[in-house]
Amino acid sequence: MSIRIETDLAYIQSRLNISASKMELYKEKTLEEIIEAEAAEGNQAAIQMAADMFTNVSQLIELFQLADPDNKLAIMTGMSSSQLDNIVPLLEKNDLVEGLNYFTQDALLDLLKKIPKEELINVVLELFSQQEIIEYMPEEQLDKLLTGLDMDKSMLLNNLQMLPEIYLQQIYESVSGEEADGNSGEMIAQISQLGDLDYRNAIQNLQPAQKKLLSYKLVNQENKFFETFDTDAYTKIINRERDKEELVKGMRVIRPEYLQKMITELPQDLLSVVTTQVDTEKFADALINKYPEIIAKIVAG
Repeated sequence: MSIRIETDLAYIQSRLNISASKMELYKEKTLEEIIEAEAAEGNQAAIQMAADMFTNVSQLIELFQLADPDNKLAIMTGMSSSQLDNIVPLLEKNDLVEGLNYFTQDALLDLLKKIPKEELINVVLELFSQQEIIEYMPEEQLDKLLTGLDMDKSMLLNNLQMLPEIYLQQIYESVSGEEADGNSGEMIAQISQLGDLDYRNAIQNLQPAQKKLLSYKLVNQENKFFETFDTDAYTKIINRERDKEELVKGMRVIRPEYLQKMITELPQDLLSVVTTQVDTEKFADALINKYPEIIAKIVAG
């Protein structure tokens, strides 16, 4: 399939030193036909141009007016999906983020599920404060944090000291069946002596507000605890609390290699539009060094 774009006829006329009257005869000709005709007549400039198109970046840009987004789009539209995918890494990060606007909110949330959790957490921390995350997190997720295998028991017990002793008494009583009236230090000591199952049940029996306070203190001390929460829990919070425009802005913290993978999931027609934002010199260099067959198609018209 040929690729038709608007070539710079004035540039061709000047470069090949063709008279205006002769150029008029060429107006319905393709670039390939013009060059062949001139080369057949011994025009050395035509022979040189034929070589430069496949070797000289600046000449290619000028000849095919590659700075024109319409010309870029015409070329992108004629490229295969795999060729377009290879252009994506040439895009600047801002262009990649802007391209995310072509996805729906649901699609963006699905894409977030595919990236490493640390990348997702970076987005979440861009969209919400630590306190907001804990406030919005479902109680079962807080239980997962507070009683999970990754939680340092001594660290949690140490942080229990900030809770009013009445709540410590209540959770101890809920699993021991014994009345408790000790102070905070005494209650924490008794809670620490509980068996594993009773200990976990006691922590889960804290009031929701106290769980949130305790969880906030813990994640504030160790950001790695954010990885304990499920991916689905994060995406549900994002979907409920932020619109697509806010989400796209938050995704700017994702590393380029993951943004590139996201962009390649666009339908080919939209991917063609996004890739027109590529730097013109980088694009011309790619055509010369990776896709000379594309140049040949353009020349053939």
